[in-house]
Amino acid sequence: MTQPVEGRRRIRLVLILGALSAFAPLSIDMYLPALPSLQGHFHSSAAQVQLTLTACLIGLAVGQLIAGPLSDSYGRRRPLIVGVALYAIASLACAFVNSIEVLTAGRLVQGAAGAAGIVISRAIVRDLYTGTAMVRFFSTLVLVNGAAPILAPVIGGQLLKFTDWEGVFVVLSAIGLLLLVAVLLGITESLPPDQRRTGGLRDTLGSFRKLARDRSFVGYALVGALAFASMFGYISGSPFVMEQVYHLSPQGFSFLFGANACGLMLFGFANGRLVNRFSATALMRFGLVQGAIGGAGLLVVTLAGLGLWPSAVCLWLVVSSLGLSTPNVTALALAKYGANAGAASALLGLFQFIVGAVIGPLTSPGTGSVLAQTLPMALVVAVLAVVALAVYGITGLLMRRETGITAAGSAPAAA
Repeated sequence: MTQPVEGRRRIRLVLILGALSAFAPLSIDMYLPALPSLQGHFHSSAAQVQLTLTACLIGLAVGQLIAGPLSDSYGRRRPLIVGVALYAIASLACAFVNSIEVLTAGRLVQGAAGAAGIVISRAIVRDLYTGTAMVRFFSTLVLVNGAAPILAPVIGGQLLKFTDWEGVFVVLSAIGLLLLVAVLLGITESLPPDQRRTGGLRDTLGSFRKLARDRSFVGYALVGALAFASMFGYISGSPFVMEQVYHLSPQGFSFLFGANACGLMLFGFANGRLVNRFSATALMRFGLVQGAIGGAGLLVVTLAGLGLWPSAVCLWLVVSSLGLSTPNVTALALAKYGANAGAASALLGLFQFIVGAVIGPLTSPGTGSVLAQTLPMALVVAVLAVVALAVYGITGLLMRRETGITAAGSAPAAA
Protein backbone atom coordinates (compact mmCIF):
# COMPACT_ATOMS: atom_id res chain seq x y z
CA MET A 1 0.00 0.00 0.00
CA THR A 2 1.20 3.54 -0.80
CA GLN A 3 2.09 5.64 2.26
CA PRO A 4 -0.88 7.66 3.58
CA VAL A 5 -0.96 11.33 2.60
CA GLU A 6 -0.88 13.77 5.52
CA GLY A 7 -0.62 17.49 6.20
CA ARG A 8 -1.28 20.01 3.44
CA ARG A 9 -1.13 17.31 0.78
CA ARG A 10 -3.99 15.54 2.55
CA ILE A 11 -6.10 18.71 2.56
CA ARG A 12 -5.46 19.15 -1.16
CA LEU A 13 -6.30 15.51 -1.79
CA VAL A 14 -9.54 15.81 0.19
CA LEU A 15 -10.64 18.85 -1.79
CA ILE A 16 -9.87 17.35 -5.20
CA LEU A 17 -11.24 13.86 -4.49
CA GLY A 18 -14.28 15.35 -2.78
CA ALA A 19 -15.00 17.44 -5.86
CA LEU A 20 -14.45 14.47 -8.19
CA SER A 21 -16.75 12.24 -6.17
CA ALA A 22 -19.37 15.01 -6.36
CA PHE A 23 -19.81 14.59 -10.12
CA ALA A 24 -23.16 12.89 -9.49
CA PRO A 25 -24.75 15.65 -7.38
CA LEU A 26 -23.20 18.30 -9.61
CA SER A 27 -24.59 16.68 -12.76
CA ILE A 28 -28.02 16.05 -11.28
CA ASP A 29 -28.74 18.70 -8.66
CA MET A 30 -27.62 21.83 -10.50
CA TYR A 31 -30.34 21.55 -13.10
CA LEU A 32 -33.09 20.25 -10.82
CA PRO A 33 -34.65 23.73 -10.52
CA ALA A 34 -34.82 23.80 -14.34
CA LEU A 35 -36.76 20.55 -14.77
CA PRO A 36 -40.20 22.20 -14.97
CA SER A 37 -38.89 24.73 -17.52
CA LEU A 38 -37.30 21.91 -19.53
CA GLN A 39 -40.71 20.29 -19.70
CA GLY A 40 -42.16 23.47 -21.18
CA HIS A 41 -39.23 24.13 -23.53
CA PHE A 42 -39.39 20.70 -25.18
CA HIS A 43 -43.20 20.33 -24.81
CA SER A 44 -42.61 16.97 -23.11
CA SER A 45 -44.07 15.11 -20.15
CA ALA A 46 -42.64 15.08 -16.64
CA ALA A 47 -41.68 11.43 -17.16
CA GLN A 48 -39.67 12.29 -20.29
CA VAL A 49 -37.81 15.03 -18.44
CA GLN A 50 -37.08 12.68 -15.53
CA LEU A 51 -35.63 10.22 -18.03
CA THR A 52 -32.77 12.68 -18.49
CA LEU A 53 -31.96 12.05 -14.83
CA THR A 54 -32.28 8.32 -15.35
CA ALA A 55 -29.96 8.45 -18.39
CA CYS A 56 -27.34 10.31 -16.37
CA LEU A 57 -27.56 7.70 -13.62
CA ILE A 58 -27.22 4.84 -16.10
CA GLY A 59 -24.14 6.55 -17.52
CA LEU A 60 -22.71 6.99 -14.03
CA ALA A 61 -23.28 3.29 -13.36
CA VAL A 62 -21.95 1.86 -16.64
CA GLY A 63 -19.02 4.27 -16.73
CA GLN A 64 -17.82 2.98 -13.39
CA LEU A 65 -17.70 -0.56 -14.72
CA ILE A 66 -15.29 0.69 -17.39
CA ALA A 67 -13.19 3.21 -15.47
CA GLY A 68 -12.77 1.14 -12.30
CA PRO A 69 -11.10 -1.93 -13.85
CA LEU A 70 -9.08 0.29 -16.21
CA SER A 71 -7.65 2.06 -13.18
CA ASP A 72 -6.65 -1.32 -11.70
CA SER A 73 -4.73 -2.09 -14.90
CA TYR A 74 -3.29 1.27 -15.98
CA GLY A 75 -3.10 3.17 -12.72
CA ARG A 76 -5.52 5.72 -11.34
CA ARG A 77 -4.28 8.92 -12.96
CA ARG A 78 -4.56 8.32 -16.73
CA PRO A 79 -8.17 7.02 -16.80
CA LEU A 80 -9.12 9.84 -14.43
CA ILE A 81 -7.71 12.51 -16.74
CA VAL A 82 -9.51 11.07 -19.77
CA GLY A 83 -12.83 10.81 -17.93
CA VAL A 84 -12.78 14.37 -16.58
CA ALA A 85 -11.85 15.79 -20.00
CA LEU A 86 -14.73 13.91 -21.66
CA TYR A 87 -17.10 15.16 -18.96
CA ALA A 88 -16.29 18.78 -19.81
CA ILE A 89 -16.87 18.13 -23.53
CA ALA A 90 -20.15 16.23 -23.01
CA SER A 91 -21.52 18.88 -20.65
CA LEU A 92 -20.93 21.61 -23.20
CA ALA A 93 -22.57 19.51 -25.93
CA CYS A 94 -25.74 19.18 -23.81
CA ALA A 95 -26.19 22.96 -23.99
CA PHE A 96 -26.73 22.81 -27.76
CA VAL A 97 -29.27 19.99 -28.17
CA ASN A 98 -32.58 20.55 -29.94
CA SER A 99 -34.76 17.76 -28.53
CA ILE A 100 -35.41 15.97 -25.26
CA GLU A 101 -34.24 12.70 -26.85
CA VAL A 102 -30.85 14.14 -27.82
CA LEU A 103 -30.51 15.70 -24.37
CA THR A 104 -31.18 12.29 -22.83
CA ALA A 105 -28.40 10.76 -24.96
CA GLY A 106 -26.05 13.58 -24.03
CA ARG A 107 -26.77 13.06 -20.36
CA LEU A 108 -25.92 9.37 -20.77
CA VAL A 109 -22.48 10.27 -22.14
CA GLN A 110 -21.97 12.98 -19.53
CA GLY A 111 -22.72 10.53 -16.72
CA ALA A 112 -20.44 7.84 -18.16
CA ALA A 113 -17.54 10.31 -18.33
CA GLY A 114 -18.15 11.70 -14.85
CA ALA A 115 -18.20 8.16 -13.44
CA ALA A 116 -14.41 8.05 -13.71
CA GLY A 117 -14.10 10.72 -11.04
CA ILE A 118 -16.45 8.90 -8.68
CA VAL A 119 -15.07 5.39 -8.95
CA ILE A 120 -11.39 6.31 -9.11
CA SER A 121 -11.57 8.73 -6.19
CA ARG A 122 -12.83 5.87 -3.97
CA ALA A 123 -10.08 3.57 -5.27
CA ILE A 124 -7.42 6.19 -4.50
CA VAL A 125 -8.65 6.40 -0.90
CA ARG A 126 -8.45 2.61 -0.64
CA ASP A 127 -4.90 2.72 -2.04
CA LEU A 128 -3.82 5.11 0.70
CA TYR A 129 -5.78 4.22 3.83
CA THR A 130 -7.19 1.27 5.82
CA GLY A 131 -9.28 0.76 8.97
CA THR A 132 -10.76 3.73 10.78
CA ALA A 133 -8.42 6.05 8.88
CA MET A 134 -10.28 5.03 5.71
CA VAL A 135 -13.67 5.60 7.38
CA ARG A 136 -12.57 9.04 8.57
CA PHE A 137 -11.34 9.99 5.10
CA PHE A 138 -14.60 8.90 3.49
CA SER A 139 -16.47 10.89 6.16
CA THR A 140 -14.36 13.94 5.27
CA LEU A 141 -15.24 13.44 1.61
CA VAL A 142 -18.91 13.59 2.62
CA LEU A 143 -18.25 17.06 4.02
CA VAL A 144 -16.64 18.21 0.77
CA ASN A 145 -18.97 16.62 -1.75
CA GLY A 146 -21.91 17.35 0.54
CA ALA A 147 -21.36 20.99 -0.39
CA ALA A 148 -22.31 20.10 -3.97
CA PRO A 149 -25.98 19.36 -3.17
CA ILE A 150 -26.07 22.64 -1.24
CA LEU A 151 -24.41 24.82 -3.86
CA ALA A 152 -25.55 23.08 -7.05
CA PRO A 153 -29.32 23.73 -6.83
CA VAL A 154 -28.72 27.20 -5.38
CA ILE A 155 -26.40 28.04 -8.28
CA GLY A 156 -28.83 26.45 -10.70
CA GLY A 157 -31.74 28.43 -9.28
CA GLN A 158 -29.80 31.70 -9.45
CA LEU A 159 -28.58 30.95 -12.99
CA LEU A 160 -32.19 30.63 -14.12
CA LYS A 161 -32.67 34.30 -13.23
CA PHE A 162 -30.17 35.28 -15.91
CA THR A 163 -30.11 32.44 -18.42
CA ASP A 164 -32.04 29.42 -19.62
CA TRP A 165 -31.34 25.78 -18.80
CA GLU A 166 -28.57 25.73 -21.41
CA GLY A 167 -26.46 27.97 -19.19
CA VAL A 168 -26.47 25.32 -16.48
CA PHE A 169 -24.63 22.90 -18.77
CA VAL A 170 -22.12 25.58 -19.78
CA VAL A 171 -21.31 26.04 -16.09
CA LEU A 172 -20.97 22.27 -15.64
CA SER A 173 -18.51 22.20 -18.53
CA ALA A 174 -16.47 24.96 -16.87
CA ILE A 175 -16.44 22.99 -13.62
CA GLY A 176 -15.17 19.96 -15.55
CA LEU A 177 -12.32 22.03 -17.01
CA LEU A 178 -11.35 23.34 -13.56
CA LEU A 179 -11.29 19.81 -12.15
CA LEU A 180 -9.20 18.64 -15.10
CA VAL A 181 -6.59 21.27 -14.21
CA ALA A 182 -6.79 20.24 -10.54
CA VAL A 183 -6.18 16.59 -11.42
CA LEU A 184 -3.26 17.42 -13.71
CA LEU A 185 -1.59 19.56 -11.05
CA GLY A 186 -2.67 17.92 -7.81
CA ILE A 187 -3.12 14.16 -8.22
CA THR A 188 -0.15 11.81 -8.33
CA GLU A 189 -0.32 8.10 -9.09
CA SER A 190 -1.41 6.08 -6.03
CA LEU A 191 -1.24 2.55 -7.51
CA PRO A 192 2.38 1.39 -8.07
CA PRO A 193 3.07 -0.54 -11.30
CA ASP A 194 3.88 -3.75 -9.40
CA GLN A 195 0.39 -3.74 -7.84
CA ARG A 196 -1.53 -3.32 -11.09
CA ARG A 197 -3.54 -6.12 -12.63
CA THR A 198 -2.30 -7.28 -16.01
CA GLY A 199 -4.68 -10.07 -16.94
CA GLY A 200 -6.89 -7.99 -19.24
CA LEU A 201 -10.59 -8.70 -19.70
CA ARG A 202 -10.38 -12.22 -18.27
CA ASP A 203 -8.80 -10.90 -15.08
CA THR A 204 -11.43 -8.15 -14.83
CA LEU A 205 -14.28 -10.63 -15.18
CA GLY A 206 -12.59 -12.84 -12.60
CA SER A 207 -12.48 -9.91 -10.17
CA PHE A 208 -16.18 -9.24 -10.71
CA ARG A 209 -17.02 -12.91 -10.13
CA LYS A 210 -15.01 -12.92 -6.90
CA LEU A 211 -16.83 -9.84 -5.66
CA ALA A 212 -20.25 -11.22 -6.65
CA ARG A 213 -19.56 -14.37 -4.60
CA ASP A 214 -18.57 -12.39 -1.51
CA ARG A 215 -21.80 -12.32 0.47
CA SER A 216 -20.74 -9.53 2.79
CA PHE A 217 -19.66 -7.31 -0.12
CA VAL A 218 -22.96 -7.90 -1.92
CA GLY A 219 -24.83 -7.21 1.32
CA TYR A 220 -23.09 -3.88 1.85
CA ALA A 221 -23.57 -2.96 -1.80
CA LEU A 222 -27.32 -3.69 -1.68
CA VAL A 223 -27.82 -1.77 1.55
CA GLY A 224 -25.89 1.20 0.22
CA ALA A 225 -27.75 1.11 -3.10
CA LEU A 226 -31.18 1.05 -1.48
CA ALA A 227 -30.30 3.89 0.90
CA PHE A 228 -28.89 5.94 -1.99
CA ALA A 229 -31.98 5.19 -4.09
CA SER A 230 -34.27 6.48 -1.34
CA MET A 231 -32.45 9.81 -1.59
CA PHE A 232 -32.65 9.72 -5.39
CA GLY A 233 -36.39 9.19 -5.14
CA TYR A 234 -36.47 12.52 -3.34
CA ILE A 235 -34.07 14.12 -5.85
CA SER A 236 -36.12 12.97 -8.82
CA GLY A 237 -39.57 13.78 -7.50
CA SER A 238 -39.09 16.82 -5.28
CA PRO A 239 -38.77 19.52 -7.99
CA PHE A 240 -42.28 18.74 -9.21
CA VAL A 241 -43.79 18.22 -5.75
CA MET A 242 -42.19 21.29 -4.17
CA GLU A 243 -42.61 23.69 -7.11
CA GLN A 244 -45.85 22.54 -8.74
CA VAL A 245 -47.80 21.23 -5.73
CA TYR A 246 -46.43 23.33 -2.86
CA HIS A 247 -45.70 26.34 -5.12
CA LEU A 248 -42.11 26.99 -4.08
CA SER A 249 -40.09 29.14 -6.47
CA PRO A 250 -36.99 27.58 -8.07
CA GLN A 251 -34.92 29.65 -5.64
CA GLY A 252 -37.01 28.56 -2.65
CA PHE A 253 -36.69 24.94 -3.71
CA SER A 254 -32.93 25.29 -4.08
CA PHE A 255 -32.55 26.63 -0.53
CA LEU A 256 -34.75 23.85 0.89
CA PHE A 257 -32.67 21.35 -1.04
CA GLY A 258 -29.52 22.92 0.39
CA ALA A 259 -30.83 22.56 3.95
CA ASN A 260 -31.11 18.81 3.42
CA ALA A 261 -27.55 18.69 2.12
CA CYS A 262 -26.42 20.57 5.25
CA GLY A 263 -27.88 17.72 7.27
CA LEU A 264 -25.91 15.25 5.16
CA MET A 265 -22.69 17.15 5.87
CA LEU A 266 -23.46 17.47 9.59
CA PHE A 267 -23.94 13.73 10.02
CA GLY A 268 -20.88 13.01 7.88
CA PHE A 269 -18.83 15.22 10.20
CA ALA A 270 -20.26 13.44 13.24
CA ASN A 271 -19.46 10.06 11.71
CA GLY A 272 -15.80 10.96 11.33
CA ARG A 273 -15.64 11.88 15.02
CA LEU A 274 -17.62 8.92 16.32
CA VAL A 275 -15.85 6.13 14.41
CA ASN A 276 -13.15 5.92 17.10
CA ARG A 277 -15.83 5.21 19.73
CA PHE A 278 -18.31 3.08 17.80
CA SER A 279 -17.89 0.47 15.11
CA ALA A 280 -18.52 1.35 11.49
CA THR A 281 -21.29 -1.27 11.48
CA ALA A 282 -23.06 0.36 14.45
CA LEU A 283 -22.91 3.82 12.88
CA MET A 284 -24.19 2.46 9.58
CA ARG A 285 -27.07 0.76 11.40
CA PHE A 286 -28.01 3.99 13.18
CA GLY A 287 -28.10 5.83 9.85
CA LEU A 288 -30.32 3.17 8.29
CA VAL A 289 -32.76 3.33 11.21
CA GLN A 290 -32.93 7.11 10.93
CA GLY A 291 -33.55 6.88 7.19
CA ALA A 292 -36.36 4.35 7.68
CA ILE A 293 -38.01 6.57 10.32
CA GLY A 294 -37.83 9.56 7.98
CA GLY A 295 -39.18 7.59 5.02
CA ALA A 296 -42.06 6.07 6.97
CA GLY A 297 -42.85 9.48 8.45
CA LEU A 298 -42.96 11.03 4.97
CA LEU A 299 -45.51 8.46 3.83
CA VAL A 300 -47.67 9.11 6.90
CA VAL A 301 -47.67 12.91 6.57
CA THR A 302 -48.36 12.62 2.84
CA LEU A 303 -51.34 10.33 3.36
CA ALA A 304 -52.59 12.66 6.11
CA GLY A 305 -52.21 15.70 3.85
CA LEU A 306 -50.12 17.64 6.37
CA GLY A 307 -48.40 19.73 3.73
CA LEU A 308 -44.95 21.13 2.99
CA TRP A 309 -43.11 21.54 6.27
CA PRO A 310 -43.83 18.15 7.91
CA SER A 311 -42.80 16.56 4.62
CA ALA A 312 -39.62 18.67 4.57
CA VAL A 313 -38.67 17.51 8.09
CA CYS A 314 -39.07 13.85 7.13
CA LEU A 315 -37.03 14.35 3.96
CA TRP A 316 -34.29 16.02 6.02
CA LEU A 317 -34.10 12.87 8.17
CA VAL A 318 -33.82 10.67 5.09
CA VAL A 319 -31.12 12.71 3.35
CA SER A 320 -29.02 13.43 6.44
CA SER A 321 -28.98 9.75 7.37
CA LEU A 322 -26.71 9.08 4.40
CA GLY A 323 -23.98 11.01 6.19
CA LEU A 324 -23.79 8.02 8.54
CA SER A 325 -24.59 5.14 6.22
CA THR A 326 -22.61 6.03 3.07
CA PRO A 327 -19.04 6.43 4.47
CA ASN A 328 -19.34 3.25 6.51
CA VAL A 329 -20.94 1.16 3.77
CA THR A 330 -18.17 2.25 1.39
CA ALA A 331 -15.33 1.52 3.82
CA LEU A 332 -16.76 -1.83 4.89
CA ALA A 333 -17.33 -2.93 1.29
CA LEU A 334 -13.81 -1.98 0.13
CA ALA A 335 -11.91 -3.11 3.24
CA LYS A 336 -10.85 -6.50 1.89
CA TYR A 337 -9.97 -5.35 -1.61
CA GLY A 338 -6.73 -3.52 -2.28
CA ALA A 339 -5.24 -4.62 -5.60
CA ASN A 340 -8.66 -4.62 -7.27
CA ALA A 341 -10.14 -1.65 -5.43
CA GLY A 342 -11.15 -0.16 -8.78
CA ALA A 343 -13.33 -3.16 -9.65
CA ALA A 344 -14.82 -3.25 -6.15
CA SER A 345 -15.54 0.48 -6.26
CA ALA A 346 -17.12 0.03 -9.70
CA LEU A 347 -19.55 -2.65 -8.54
CA LEU A 348 -20.40 -0.61 -5.47
CA GLY A 349 -21.25 2.35 -7.68
CA LEU A 350 -23.10 0.17 -10.19
CA PHE A 351 -25.48 -1.06 -7.51
CA GLN A 352 -26.17 2.50 -6.35
CA PHE A 353 -26.80 4.16 -9.68
CA ILE A 354 -28.67 1.32 -11.38
CA VAL A 355 -31.18 1.09 -8.53
CA GLY A 356 -31.48 4.88 -8.59
CA ALA A 357 -32.04 4.88 -12.34
CA VAL A 358 -34.78 2.26 -12.12
CA ILE A 359 -36.78 4.09 -9.46
CA GLY A 360 -36.47 7.59 -10.96
CA PRO A 361 -39.49 7.38 -13.30
CA LEU A 362 -41.59 5.85 -10.50
CA THR A 363 -41.63 9.20 -8.70
CA SER A 364 -43.45 10.98 -11.53
CA PRO A 365 -46.39 12.88 -10.01
CA GLY A 366 -49.89 11.72 -10.79
CA THR A 367 -52.72 13.95 -11.92
CA GLY A 368 -55.72 15.27 -10.10
CA SER A 369 -55.67 15.59 -6.32
CA VAL A 370 -52.75 16.75 -4.19
CA LEU A 371 -52.42 13.22 -2.82
CA ALA A 372 -52.17 11.75 -6.33
CA GLN A 373 -49.37 14.20 -7.13
CA THR A 374 -47.36 13.74 -3.91
CA LEU A 375 -47.87 10.06 -3.13
CA PRO A 376 -45.51 8.54 -5.76
CA MET A 377 -42.42 10.27 -4.35
CA ALA A 378 -43.38 9.58 -0.73
CA LEU A 379 -44.10 5.92 -1.42
CA VAL A 380 -40.82 5.36 -3.30
CA VAL A 381 -38.73 7.09 -0.62
CA ALA A 382 -40.45 5.23 2.21
CA VAL A 383 -40.29 1.77 0.65
CA LEU A 384 -36.61 2.05 -0.29
CA ALA A 385 -35.52 3.42 3.10
CA VAL A 386 -37.42 0.71 4.98
CA VAL A 387 -36.23 -2.05 2.66
CA ALA A 388 -32.61 -0.88 3.11
CA LEU A 389 -32.98 -1.39 6.84
CA ALA A 390 -34.71 -4.73 6.30
CA VAL A 391 -31.92 -5.99 4.02
CA TYR A 392 -29.38 -5.00 6.63
CA GLY A 393 -31.42 -6.82 9.28
CA ILE A 394 -31.53 -9.99 7.17
CA THR A 395 -27.81 -9.97 6.41
CA GLY A 396 -26.60 -8.16 9.54
CA LEU A 397 -25.31 -11.23 11.34
CA LEU A 398 -23.24 -12.24 8.31
CA MET A 399 -21.86 -8.71 7.97
CA ARG A 400 -20.80 -8.49 11.61
CA ARG A 401 -19.06 -11.85 11.40
CA GLU A 402 -17.16 -11.16 8.18
CA THR A 403 -16.24 -7.48 8.58
CA GLY A 404 -12.79 -6.60 9.88
CA ILE A 405 -13.35 -2.92 10.65
CA THR A 406 -14.10 -2.46 14.35
CA ALA A 407 -14.20 0.35 16.84
CA ALA A 408 -10.54 -0.36 17.54
CA GLY A 409 -9.72 0.27 13.89
CA SER A 410 -8.58 -3.19 12.81
CA ALA A 411 -9.04 -4.17 9.18
CA PRO A 412 -8.48 -7.29 7.13
CA ALA A 413 -5.50 -7.55 4.90
CA ALA A 414 -5.98 -6.19 1.43
CA ALA A 415 -6.79 -8.81 -1.14
